[in-house]
Amino acid sequence: MIRKGMKLYSILFGACPKCHQESMYDNKNPYALPDTLRMNEKCSHCNLKYQMEPSFFYGSMYVSYGVGIAFAVTAFVISYLIFESSLVTAFIAIVITLIVFMPIIMRLSRNIWINLFVGYDKKVLKK
Repeated sequence: MIRKGMKLYSILFGACPKCHQESMYDNKNPYALPDTLRMNEKCSHCNLKYQMEPSFFYGSMYVSYGVGIAFAVTAFVISYLIFESSLVTAFIAIVITLIVFMPIIMRLSRNIWINLFVGYDKKVLKK
């Protein structure tokens, strides 16, 4: 369903938003905490510079807020509405969810942010 050429592919897998040929990150594992946000300087296939300007990814903090809210609401729905736990237990579930998924939320936010500005270009693959 999700294939190269779709923005969702680049967002979920951290692939270069222009060519989808390689990962933007040095280490694909987001739970390698020292390397969670360490990115390659540019794509080796299409030469897209990932940090287009200084402090480019500061804007991803706004996206991170929305993604964090989505994770928190999901944790609340699962714990409170589906498992019918107390509000205190639901709150604890939200906090634990946000802590455990923090590296994924940070990467997803960066992926969404860069995909807002760079689109897939299938002409790059032919060169």
